Amino acid sequence: MLISTQNVNEIGVMPTVSFTSALQRFLPAPSAQVAGVTIGEALAAVFASHPRLRSYVLDDQGALRRHVAVYVNGRPIGDRIRLTDPLGPDDEVYVFQALSGG
Repeated sequence: MLISTQNVNEIGVMPTVSFTSALQRFLPAPSAQVAGVTIGEALAAVFASHPRLRSYVLDDQGALRRHVAVYVNGRPIGDRIRLTDPLGPDDEVYVFQALSGG
């Protein structure tokens, strides 16, 4: 559930969500300050403005895709399925393609 702009002002929750430049080659993915107290709420706020990003980041069940990594303040999120990791007002969320290989 997203919080209203009025509630954001009251509690000061406006994390910033940024996307990898590799993704930005294919889709508009500007950094944005969004309302949300969890990863899921923050991403939903971004997807409301940029709906095509959703299918790149999330699978059909709403979990992170295998090839996507999300970090908050330099640390990987713990809940890749329900996206319930909490966010603070000054948190920096980074969404990027995970690399694999050998």
